[in-house]
Amino acid sequence: MSPDNDLQAVERLHEAYQQIARELAKVIVGQREVIEQLLIAMFARGHCLLVGVPGLAKTLMIRSVADALSLDFNRIQFTPDLMPSDITGTEVIQQDQATGERRLRFLPGPVFANIVLADEVNRTPPKTQAALLEAMQEHQVTAGGQRHKLPQPFFVLATQNPIEQEGTYPLPEAQLDRFMFSVFVDYPDEDDELEIVKRTTADLETQVTPTLDADQIMQLTRIVRRVPIADHIARYALQLARLTRHQLPEAPEFVRQYVMWGAGPRASQYLVLGAKARAILQGRYYVSQDDIRAVALPVLRHRIKTNFNADAEGVSTDDIVRRLIDFVPRVIEDQPHDRTHRHREPAPDIFRSADAGQA
Repeated sequence: MSPDNDLQAVERLHEAYQQIARELAKVIVGQREVIEQLLIAMFARGHCLLVGVPGLAKTLMIRSVADALSLDFNRIQFTPDLMPSDITGTEVIQQDQATGERRLRFLPGPVFANIVLADEVNRTPPKTQAALLEAMQEHQVTAGGQRHKLPQPFFVLATQNPIEQEGTYPLPEAQLDRFMFSVFVDYPDEDDELEIVKRTTADLETQVTPTLDADQIMQLTRIVRRVPIADHIARYALQLARLTRHQLPEAPEFVRQYVMWGAGPRASQYLVLGAKARAILQGRYYVSQDDIRAVALPVLRHRIKTNFNADAEGVSTDDIVRRLIDFVPRVIEDQPHDRTHRHREPAPDIFRSADAGQA
């Protein structure tokens, strides 16, 4: 596809994002940042882990996003007795009425949808969690030795309750790393909560108007990956991820003090992909450092494991990521890399990184 066509697609996606935000505002009060992060992850072909107490409209939000995008939606309530076949599907014996021949027939499970809400994913045993994670990674499920492709696009949005920890099976770090974003759903402020009370206690019915369809979404996700990124912006994302690792000699002192282990290479990839998707949603065909900063918290917060010192002093992973965001620019400015753009002809503003050419 030519750059001109890409630019037209960027404009369409920006307009669609604004329309989606207006449609979701009909049923969801506030939570604009959460909605933006959900859409960023989806257009970057990533999966989300939503963390929040019950009653914050997580299910309604995800169902409304599915309606706005004309996507099939299934909700799976994870429980201790849930089996892998309850998610992926099962094979049953079916008899042909004409010939009497018996054969195995695969019945697809609830994971065969465009958007799957895995509610309280940490309440089911690791074997069942692994079945979902195979679907997330491979976009397919295996039953009876046969592979069954999942519909495209395919997004998993899993929830965890941060309050109740008894009887749970916490996701291992290797499985948490499969989620592009960890999104924190906070309580609404006073004005938003008042509006929620008014809407939910009145006789009102609102419907979300579809804005995009599955084919358009697949096309736009491909455009996200074609968004150019300057080398120094990519290096900025790399530094944010690498400096979470206390073993590195250049790691800051607060990382050495509070971090048990840091983010892996997947964090750098998701920082760049998330920044590209955010730029597209805002109508830009370039990535800036602000885009990287905006997605740093949801990308890194579940990839950093704190130690006892952090627990004792009440230092959270969010605190560490915020300190890294303040720390990393000083590291980047001291390194004379990626200056080749000085000698190039200036590119059109929509293509050029907002931070490029300012040295």
